[in-house]
Amino acid sequence: MSKERSINGTSPEAVISIIGPGMKVTGDCETDGTIRVEGTVQGSVKAAKAVVIGRDGLVSGDVVTQDAVVSGRVQGTLTAESRLELQATCEIEGEVRTRRMQLEEGAVLNGTVHMGAATASTRGKDSAQVEAQAPSTVAVQATAGSSGGH
Repeated sequence: MSKERSINGTSPEAVISIIGPGMKVTGDCETDGTIRVEGTVQGSVKAAKAVVIGRDGLVSGDVVTQDAVVSGRVQGTLTAESRLELQATCEIEGEVRTRRMQLEEGAVLNGTVHMGAATASTRGKDSAQVEAQAPSTVAVQATAGSSGGH
């Protein structure tokens, strides 16, 4: 089916892969496009374009992508090289690396956060230098209350 899409002119980056509700994947997932997780992944998730983790989605492993939107749970290192959106229902346990982040009220983030242009793009290469430039260890737990603007 993937070959049919390429023949018909759909680029791999335009394809959205879905791990549906009730589905459990054990192992690593990788795509050139976008992956949406509504079920469970026990392993790493790597998407060239974007990763979306739905409200009931769970990833027990590392997530690496350009842009990420998280409503569910991540247990591991989450790397979004461009933008990360943590919605009110999300729970993150682990390291977060991103250039920009939006954290909605109600989101739970327990772990280490590394932000900035150099952080996401140089992960693994000069990590000691990157951490020296922008170290930030946080344990954030926002609680639902008045909902102001974003």
